[in-house]
Amino acid sequence: MTYTAWTRNEIAQLIAANIPEGSVVNIGIGMPELVANYLKPEKDIILHSENGILGMGPMAADAQVDGDLINAGKKPVTLMPGGCFFDHAISFGMMRGGHLDFAILGGLQVSETADLANWSTGETNAIPAVGGAMDLAVGAKQVFIMMELLTKQGQSKLVRRCTYPLTGVACVKRVYTDLAVFDLTPNGFMVRAMAPGMTLRRLQELSALKLNE
Repeated sequence: MTYTAWTRNEIAQLIAANIPEGSVVNIGIGMPELVANYLKPEKDIILHSENGILGMGPMAADAQVDGDLINAGKKPVTLMPGGCFFDHAISFGMMRGGHLDFAILGGLQVSETADLANWSTGETNAIPAVGGAMDLAVGAKQVFIMMELLTKQGQSKLVRRCTYPLTGVACVKRVYTDLAVFDLTPNGFMVRAMAPGMTLRRLQELSALKLNE
């Protein structure tokens, strides 16, 4: 049987649909930035960006681009009515102080004990991405990860133990990938949803892990 992987935009739509009304959410850089484009305005979700925005809107269309209004990934964004700006001290105070309901981050590896590695492979000449991910991993009430299941070399990013430098320990609640969505439980990864045509057996072959359904 063949399967059809979700696109990055489809993964973003899955995440957007699972964020409860009224939540305060940090959008990380990279793939998670797409989530901002699929949140329904009627859900009244407030987006935080690490560089100092509360009330961030979707990505800016060409006519909306303001060079001074960018997200943490340096991409042009919009501002919702009532949105505001502040310095890094306040922004990190929000992240560390438990004021964010969700953080949506990218990932290099997630372990079956919910550890996250997302800032460096630790390899020589690798360029680290040190930022606020550590603060978000421990400060947000729930951490969702958005990433592809396999590396370009075909290795699973879901692992028994992370081999890359850790961002946070036992911090991940859910992982959204192009092939399936996983919840982290005391028994490891539980498959919450699968891409069209995917099977549990095939997922286990790709990840080399025991998965629960």
